[in-house]
Amino acid sequence: MIEFQNVAKTFPDPRGGEIYAVRDLSLVVRDGETHCLIGTSGCGKTTTLRMVNRLVEPTSGSIRLAGDDITSVDVYGLRRRVGYVIQTGGLFPHMTVAKNVGIMCELEGWTAADVEQRVHDLLQLVNLPADEFATRYPGELSGGQRQRIGVARALALDPDYVLMDEPFGALDPITRAQIHEEFQQLRDEVHKTVLLVTHDLAEAFKLADRISIMDQGRVTQTGTEAQLTSEPANQFVADFLAGHLAAEGA
Repeated sequence: MIEFQNVAKTFPDPRGGEIYAVRDLSLVVRDGETHCLIGTSGCGKTTTLRMVNRLVEPTSGSIRLAGDDITSVDVYGLRRRVGYVIQTGGLFPHMTVAKNVGIMCELEGWTAADVEQRVHDLLQLVNLPADEFATRYPGELSGGQRQRIGVARALALDPDYVLMDEPFGALDPITRAQIHEEFQQLRDEVHKTVLLVTHDLAEAFKLADRISIMDQGRVTQTGTEAQLTSEPANQFVADFLAGHLAAEGA
C-alpha cells in the first residue's frame, strides 16, 4: 500500500515566496491495484509520482510504503523496492538489452548465472525472447520494444511497487493498443501495486482499477470509471471528463 498523508511539495518562486506543485494531498493506493493519476498540465501528477521513490523530496506530510515512512529508510534501499518506468523506457544506449535489464541485479551482487537466468525470464515475460533480443542495443529496437525492455528492467529485483510516468505516451496508436493489452496480461501475472501517470483518459479507463483526477496540486476525486462518470465530485471533474470524452469521440 502507498499512503500519502497531507503531502505538499513547494519550489522557490523566482519572484519571491514559494510555488506549490502539490498541496494537501491525501491518497491511498491499495495493494495490488493499478492506480492512475491524471489531470491538467502542471497539476502535480508527475511530482506526486516522483516523491514516492524520493527523486523529489516532499516538503511536508508523509508518504508510506507498506507502513514505512519513506524518509526513514535508506533512499537506495527504497528504490530497490520500487520499479520505475519512464517514457521511451530510459534505456542506456551503449548497453545491450541484456545488460540494461540485468544491471540492477549485477549491482546487487548476483552471480553471472543468476543474472543471465533473470534476464532470460524477464524477456520472456515481456514477449521479447532472449535468444533474439538479448544482444541487441536500444537503437536497434522499435519504440514498443524499448518500452517493453523498460518494464522488464523495472521488474528485475521483483519490487512490490512499480511507478510508471507516461510510459506509453510516445508510442503510435496501434503500438499503444497492443502494449495496453500486453500490460493488462502482465499485470495479472506479476501482481504488483502500480502507480501510473498519464494524460490520456482512455488509457486510464482501460488500465487502471481506480483513477485520481488532479487539479492545481490536489486530488479532486478518486474512483472507478463508473464512479467518476456517473457521479463527478464537482464541476471541474465533470468538465474534465466531458472534454476528454468529446475529444476521443471526435
